[in-house]
Amino acid sequence: MHVLVYPHDLEIGGSQINAVDLAAAVAGAGHEVTVFGVPGPLNDRIEGLGLAFREAPPPGRRPSAVVARALVDEVRARRFDLVHAYEWPPSMEALLGPGLALGTPVVSTVMSMGVADFLPRTLPLIVGTRQIERVCLAARRSNVRLLEPPIDTRENAPGSVPTGEFRSRWGLTPEDLNIVVVSRLAQELKREGLLEAVAAVGQLARGERVRLLIVGDGPARAELEAAAASVNNTLGRDVVTLTGALMDPRPAYESADVVLGMGSSALRGMAFAKPLVVQGEAGFWSLLTPETLPTFLEQGWYGIGPGGGGAERLTSALRTLHTDASLRRGLGDFARRVVCERFGMDAALQVQLASYANVLARPKHRVPAADLSRSLARLLTYKVKRKAERRAGTVAADDFNARSHQSLLAGPA
Repeated sequence: MHVLVYPHDLEIGGSQINAVDLAAAVAGAGHEVTVFGVPGPLNDRIEGLGLAFREAPPPGRRPSAVVARALVDEVRARRFDLVHAYEWPPSMEALLGPGLALGTPVVSTVMSMGVADFLPRTLPLIVGTRQIERVCLAARRSNVRLLEPPIDTRENAPGSVPTGEFRSRWGLTPEDLNIVVVSRLAQELKREGLLEAVAAVGQLARGERVRLLIVGDGPARAELEAAAASVNNTLGRDVVTLTGALMDPRPAYESADVVLGMGSSALRGMAFAKPLVVQGEAGFWSLLTPETLPTFLEQGWYGIGPGGGGAERLTSALRTLHTDASLRRGLGDFARRVVCERFGMDAALQVQLASYANVLARPKHRVPAADLSRSLARLLTYKVKRKAERRAGTVAADDFNARSHQSLLAGPA
């Protein structure tokens, strides 16, 4: 099987890392896999995993006709059996390119918190939570599979990386409760909770030895740096530190006493046997325990809170963890067991391969004309709405992750 994998970009992020790591797993199972995209920080990882890479042209507005044509050229020249696109822009570009022009099978993975209603109902779809799977099926999407975000539990494991240099560089000491969050510093989905984390740690540090390390980069960095500087200046010491993006964040996870996060970042922290406080939106923070686990298995590693009080909620959870080392160890061991039992790469690979086999076995691969027409009409409506939001200054950059778009999980039935 010859597969072209097309992540939505090659910046550092959960969906992109999953795309690359699963591509490597498929290649390891004996298939020929190539990654397609605009070059970015993840190219080093692609090369290190031994995957072939084909460069995409800059997309501009998406979906991009230029990229769709480039995909047609790639598939025709190298005879790919299947295109696996991640998130909605690559999915539409693959459908309107080789899917439409050549009849090439297209599989779409959506790890965002919402599935765009303009994706065709007959498009083979992989989603990351049970909740989204059920909503998609209820909306009469005909081919949906669940693949919870996979984690390499050998690469991400206690003791798998040295931490001495990392701890020395960032001034981490055993006397402090070292709290780590690895995240894109995005305006949507992430900024609100990260600011709450800065405020919570600033409050806790008035009476406790505590440090917060924010690992990542993005549009919200300047605002977070200003918030961190304010806390540090008030307390007269470094309490909150932004490291910038790290190509390999494993030393940060391994150095943590507590991890904050959502999605794949939460799972990676759990793989290192760290207690986890799950971050969401609208003031949502929740400690992972045996009692809260069923909620996260249902809705994913994320939540929507009551709309306020997030910093206070997080402060309370961190204070509980700060005062009880045995609780931290117990919850960390529990987190590691959950990841190993449910989110290992081997199980995810089998779901991926089964999805490919199912799609390739279908006698016809083109999206039916009526479904494609409905899809394009809804895409046009979406683009007009986005243009109006852009003019009004209310547009969300990370649109199907922002909570204002949760109602678009699968589109109207």
